[in-house]
Amino acid sequence: MAFLNDLPVADLIANYGYIAIFVIITLESAGVPCPGETVLISAAVYAGSTGNLNIGLVIAAAAAAAILGDNVGYWAGRRWGMPLLLRYGHLIALDHGRLKLGQYLFRRHGGKIVFFGRFTAMLRAYAALLAGVNRLDARRFFAFNALGGITWAASMGIGSYYCGRSIEHIVGPVGLTLLALVVFGGLALWLFVRRHEARLLSEAEIAIPGPLA
Repeated sequence: MAFLNDLPVADLIANYGYIAIFVIITLESAGVPCPGETVLISAAVYAGSTGNLNIGLVIAAAAAAAILGDNVGYWAGRRWGMPLLLRYGHLIALDHGRLKLGQYLFRRHGGKIVFFGRFTAMLRAYAALLAGVNRLDARRFFAFNALGGITWAASMGIGSYYCGRSIEHIVGPVGLTLLALVVFGGLALWLFVRRHEARLLSEAEIAIPGPLA
């Protein structure tokens, strides 16, 4: 990761073009802290101002990277996340019943988290991992992940291409607004679960019978 810190984003894009876009966004989407959105915006601005990159290929590289990276995060969470929680979850008050409840709730609302998480900096790197840990159906994950990745890449890419770096003044407030909605929604869901935990645990057991694997 030192390589990414040594070179400014503009130099990475000028020297490595689509490869830099693809690699950095893939890493960020897989859970590695990287400036994925900054790279996409910078590449789109660079394409618009110099013509050295094709905006269609910039968007395609970003969308493909977002989808691929999220899939890496999803399958890592699905493979290793739940076994770790089953073994150690009791240490943080996540017993078997609550793990099953989390999985049940994520199955009902996880698609929204995957899609909107793509547009918020705090969730972009971890939404896919959480989807995997909570066993969101793979087909549903892929659909919402692909839709989110393509929508994000196209909106950020086209906006930056035509509006230049002024789009950064829009992205920040929009991302914060979406994050606030996610946090508020999460708090509301937590309060709802606390009040109706017994009933929801029963519903989760019916929906997901037997022990979690």
